[in-house]
Amino acid sequence: MKHLLSIADLSRGEVEDVFRLAADWKARLKARAHATPLAGYSLALVFEKPSLRTRVTFEVGMAQLGGASVYLAAHDIGLGRRESVADVARNLGRWVDAIAARTFSQATVEELARHAGVPVISGLSDHEHPCQALADFFTLWERGFDLARQRLAWIGDGNNVCHSVILLAALLGTEVVIACPPGYEPAAEVLATARSLGGRVAVTAEVSEAAVGADVLYTDVWVSMGQEGERERRLEAFSRYQLNERVLEFAKPNALVMHCLPAHRGEEITDAVVDGPQSAVLDQAENRLHVQKAVLLTLLGAAAARP
Repeated sequence: MKHLLSIADLSRGEVEDVFRLAADWKARLKARAHATPLAGYSLALVFEKPSLRTRVTFEVGMAQLGGASVYLAAHDIGLGRRESVADVARNLGRWVDAIAARTFSQATVEELARHAGVPVISGLSDHEHPCQALADFFTLWERGFDLARQRLAWIGDGNNVCHSVILLAALLGTEVVIACPPGYEPAAEVLATARSLGGRVAVTAEVSEAAVGADVLYTDVWVSMGQEGERERRLEAFSRYQLNERVLEFAKPNALVMHCLPAHRGEEITDAVVDGPQSAVLDQAENRLHVQKAVLLTLLGAAAARP
């Protein structure tokens, strides 16, 4: 693994290695057994979009590993406007050891990777969110789920997070059924890639068809960043796709509820469900920290990464 731009960059073995490494460093943190294998390393955070979880977990993760990070917001560098993406990448590659980029276009993060000469990690684009999917499946893995025997129901928009979930599920053998209104399905090329990997993935317009017998129910916002102009149309289209107590009844009795956050409470999910006893949303958020530390250690090849 030279970069993490897409879940498609990974093999199953690499994913399992990341999970084991994340579990080890999570245990070390809980035990306050501090180590600093990334002392002297630096990470640039190139963010075109605002963030809570992605920014904090990368900054704190680097600090816990002994490294440093520098945050560059959209107005700081004017990526592709004030300066070309290639020139930004070439300059950063002379100063830092890795780049985490949160961009609108997937092409932007890919261009950074082509020119930087250092590892580049996607912290989200409009096409994928690989770090989120890794944290999601790590959350299931650490709970002892047999991922090859699980059924995950995605309720709502076939968006960037959905794309990464579909691809990672295909690698790990998890069945995925996506319930979404017509016109909001996951990208055809993502579905084709997942199926070429042997993935069990289906798309339906019926929430109950996806949710019945599910081990995991996952949803995300109906209006993502950059789609604010579509808000009213999207709210109408998704009005039947709320993850609520009624939908939860279709799933297995102890099914987990997942959401990548932030949640628009009362839209795609109800308070009772997101705050309920079956919710894993805060575990997912916490595990962004541990998984991203494992990714950084893997990409930077730190000799002290493994016990």
